[in-house]
Amino acid sequence: MTQFAAGVRMLAQGFGWWRRRPGVMAAGLVPALIVGAVLLAGVITLAVFVPSIATALTPFADEWPSVWANVVRFAVGAATLGAALVIAVVSFTALTLLIGEPFYDRIWRSVEDATGGVPDVPYGFARALADTVWLIARGIGVALLSGVVGFVPVVGSAAGAVLGIVLTGWLLTDELTSRALTARGVDAARRRRLLRAHRGEALGFGVATQLCFLVPLGAVAVMPAAVAGSTMLAQSLLARSPIDGEAAVASPR
Repeated sequence: MTQFAAGVRMLAQGFGWWRRRPGVMAAGLVPALIVGAVLLAGVITLAVFVPSIATALTPFADEWPSVWANVVRFAVGAATLGAALVIAVVSFTALTLLIGEPFYDRIWRSVEDATGGVPDVPYGFARALADTVWLIARGIGVALLSGVVGFVPVVGSAAGAVLGIVLTGWLLTDELTSRALTARGVDAARRRRLLRAHRGEALGFGVATQLCFLVPLGAVAVMPAAVAGSTMLAQSLLARSPIDGEAAVASPR
């Protein structure tokens, strides 16, 4: 729990960047607002039609006693909406980082500049696009898994929601730290080894970010802080655990 709390604190430190670079942080709200509005409209539309979708997916329950039919259809509806929320959160992060690359590039560079700067390994649009597609694909996988768990009687809805939050949190940390670690020459495989070595901290940051995203307009407000916080998280993890014997260029002075 100590490591988990340390990850949560990293997100809080990201919010602290508003005091130091308010103009840079405010610019990061623009792409988040655009993508967030589109995805929110989609989720609301889905929520309106969830009862009809649940009924269409469970024709076998038509002849059941109403109480059991309602229980099954509630579980199906909850699983469907939960899966959609997972996909929406992951898609929001991926699309916002892609569309807002110039804005978020300024945020993480401002954090790096404040700590002395790092070797500049370009991230590039092609890499950003590939990461966007891969993150959404993994998010769909998490949504399917949490949706299947949601069908388990009685405890399924809660278990599926918890599983979705935890796994999505991990994906968010992986994606958000990729800019800062790529700038240090850390590829995807080594990045994931680093995060696994500090699993509690990575989950703390990702789960806290994910929960903030679920608050109305939370995703828009939190995105700049998540970029700043993830940069500090990447610095901290790599400074404490240089990979493959590399020097700790992660936290320049």
